[in-house]
Amino acid sequence: MEHTTPGQDASGIDWDQRYAEMDKLWSGQPNGALVHEVSGLVPGRVLDVGCGEGADALWLAEQGWDVTALDVSKVALDRAVREADRRGLKVAWLHAGLVEAALPEASFDLVSAQYPALPATADKAAERALLGAVAPGGVLLIVHHLPPTPEEARARGFDPADYVSVADVAALLDDNWQIEVDEIRPRHVTTGAGAHHTEDVVVRARRLR
Repeated sequence: MEHTTPGQDASGIDWDQRYAEMDKLWSGQPNGALVHEVSGLVPGRVLDVGCGEGADALWLAEQGWDVTALDVSKVALDRAVREADRRGLKVAWLHAGLVEAALPEASFDLVSAQYPALPATADKAAERALLGAVAPGGVLLIVHHLPPTPEEARARGFDPADYVSVADVAALLDDNWQIEVDEIRPRHVTTGAGAHHTEDVVVRARRLR
């Protein structure tokens, strides 16, 4: 099982600290939107962006996918590796951000980004990396919570403009893409740090060429 660990930036340190505050940050279950959208696809190569403690990556591996999963947090990845070993599952784990990972272009049949915290940049590097990783005929699946109101964002101490949104990614989908799903749907999660969110924005797009 591959576990690549390059140097750590401030984002990785921040996430390590967050994960270290508790034994398990998330529910441990695969995200419902992923299960719903992927269940009808033929397994191939998949990239799990911001894999956290690995629930999605491990579920995908169980379904027969060849999984590459990346995250900036070594604490989270170490937990994912231990669970993969316990369950006898093979995943290529990458300790890196999406842009920094410099993944091969057009090499994944599915790119899944579930609630990603991708830094927004003027050159839209993260958005382009997401799209660029999808092979022709492959699928991009991006899921996020509904954007907070300005008041909610201030109360939580962050600026949504600092991070890539689903709308930012969707804005780059040109004639080379077919949007198959673009909707807001209910979210039912009872445990883990994101349990207070009740709706998701889901975009699924297929790369035509």
